[in-house]
Amino acid sequence: MAFAEQQQWITVQQKTFTKWLNTKIEVRGLEVKDLVKDLSDAVMLIHLLECLSGDSLGRYAAKPKLRVQRFENANLALNFIKSRGIQMTNIGAEDIVDGNRKIILGLIWTLILRFTINDINEEGMTAKEGLLLWCQRKTACYDEVDVRDFSGSWNDGLAFCALLDIHRPDLIDYDALDKSDHRGNMQLAFDIAHAEIGIPKLLDVEDVCDVAKPDERSLMTYIAYWFHAFSQMEKVENAGRRVEKFFNNMQGAWEMQSAYERRMAALLKAIREQVVSWKGSTFDGTYADAKAQAFQFASYKKGKKREWVAEKSDLATLLGNIKTKLATYRLRPYDPPAHLRMEVLDDEWSNLSKAEMSRGQLINETIRDIKDALRKSFADKANDFALALNTMQLAISGLEGDVEDQLHHVRKLSENLPPLDAYLKTIEAVDLKCQEANIEENDFTTYSYDELCYELSLVKSSVSKKLAFLENQMVARNMTNLTPIQLEEFESVFRHFDRDDTNSLSELEFSAALASLGLVFSEDEMHEYFLSTSNGRDRVTFEQFIRFMVDVTEDQNTAEQVFQSFREVADGKPYVTEMDLRHSLVPDEVIEKLIEIIPKHTGPDMQSDRGMEQYDYIAFMEKLISEQEGRAASASSRRSSRASGVAGGGAAAPGQMPNHSHSASVGGSISHSRHNSHASIGGKSVLGGDSRSNGLMMSPKSPGTPGTNKPNGYH
Repeated sequence: MAFAEQQQWITVQQKTFTKWLNTKIEVRGLEVKDLVKDLSDAVMLIHLLECLSGDSLGRYAAKPKLRVQRFENANLALNFIKSRGIQMTNIGAEDIVDGNRKIILGLIWTLILRFTINDINEEGMTAKEGLLLWCQRKTACYDEVDVRDFSGSWNDGLAFCALLDIHRPDLIDYDALDKSDHRGNMQLAFDIAHAEIGIPKLLDVEDVCDVAKPDERSLMTYIAYWFHAFSQMEKVENAGRRVEKFFNNMQGAWEMQSAYERRMAALLKAIREQVVSWKGSTFDGTYADAKAQAFQFASYKKGKKREWVAEKSDLATLLGNIKTKLATYRLRPYDPPAHLRMEVLDDEWSNLSKAEMSRGQLINETIRDIKDALRKSFADKANDFALALNTMQLAISGLEGDVEDQLHHVRKLSENLPPLDAYLKTIEAVDLKCQEANIEENDFTTYSYDELCYELSLVKSSVSKKLAFLENQMVARNMTNLTPIQLEEFESVFRHFDRDDTNSLSELEFSAALASLGLVFSEDEMHEYFLSTSNGRDRVTFEQFIRFMVDVTEDQNTAEQVFQSFREVADGKPYVTEMDLRHSLVPDEVIEKLIEIIPKHTGPDMQSDRGMEQYDYIAFMEKLISEQEGRAASASSRRSSRASGVAGGGAAAPGQMPNHSHSASVGGSISHSRHNSHASIGGKSVLGGDSRSNGLMMSPKSPGTPGTNKPNGYH
């Protein structure tokens, strides 16, 4: 070790040890200023030993004048030290009297170890190791602090600040410290430790701060004061906590007794009130009331009963804990008041169990009785209702005789339907009660509410259909201008589109029905026809529909219209070929008759028709109609290129069938050419046959007259 460094730690040690010594002898009003000089007569050493040990060293020279007196004092002190089992080597009275600094510093360090440091014990380690371990544990949670020794680990002051913060966080704000201000941090720690905790200032900041290797003995001496101060503080705190714990335990025992009595009284009261409530309860005879009381009873068992069971157990445990706590402190045992003892609770609990069993049995019996009554009530009404439906169904199926008589009987049956609806409402109400009661099986009837609803709907449908059928028969019987085939076809179409069985058609259904018969109109025209047919209402009756179809189909087989059909089949040519007739789907037997009676054509023809027999339908038709009718047909043919009419439907009835440009096909098919529409008539035959099979098309006349204005391609 360099001489200068050695002198430095000697100086620090001497200063620190001097301060330590003064803290011990200040109780006698003494003070050492120069450790080596003031100990040379051993008087101060004797005072120090008496203060440290609490014993008297006997007679000594309080004011030695002679060297020998000093030696006697020194030997007295050394002998006392040895008598305490403190090992000393290479030290004699002359070292003290002659002022050997190193020896004296070693002696003081020995005393410091013995009376300040050696009583530090951490996990069986030496005093030094124990003190170091204590420091490490206390500062382990501070990232900036790493205590490895009693030297360089302390030179930044943060370890001292950490010890203060861990024990007295109210005295220092560690997080707010400037960690780079070593001197300021250390000075702050020394000042707080001295002013607030009473730790003497054995060290100066410059003795430790930023010193590469501070003196270990000086630091250990100073830090030992920190250890004792905080250890004593912890002992006082522990003693205070012990007193507090005892009081809290006693306070807890008193509070437990109060809680036991309060809770026991509340539980007994609740149990007694519950038993009285069950005894006074009644039923109003409805399933809803019985089920509500059953639900309340189940809720009681799942809720309140379980709470009481837990409370009963908790009270028994609480009483045992009170007795144990009082016995721990050897205090008089607790004996609850007579009306709050566990024996009283056991008796009341037995009464509750009996009342609970009776209550459950009563609820179950009541529910069973109500369910049986509901089953019988539903069965009686359902069976009566089914019998009434069956009677009506038999009455409908057994109708015979004149249409008017049948219609009268069906109307009478229809008048009986509203009372059935009302009675079904009554059955529904009973069924709802059965559903609320979760009744799934009923041995008193085979009918369910849904089945009765379905069967009533069937009866209503039968009555409605029978009524509509009979009314329609009455209408049909009065329509003498329709063939049976036409009437059957129109009625079939009407029935098909009457989706809701009201014996009437909406505008959309009316349009669809006409379209299925080949009568297709524009949206505006169809709306106009609907309003005209229904007399401005939102439905078209069967009678109105039939009358409309009569208007459409009547007067559709005039000679003029047949002439126009021939012209359409010939595609405007003044003749017709057998191929033309076949392309128009005219039946073979009709074609054979036509080519026999129609004269052959001798005039110009189409190049594509050469080589085939050509028939002069114009001459044939002129023979069938008068000259005046022929001129009318020619005029009509000329007008057809400028205006449209009802295709295939003949002339419209005045005020009913406005002109339109769409083709109308009744029972046949629709085809379109560039200028004209085609319509086959399903209700009346054309040229002696049914238009649905002969394939001839009815259309407005084309411009020109027979034999004139030949189309292009004629030669």
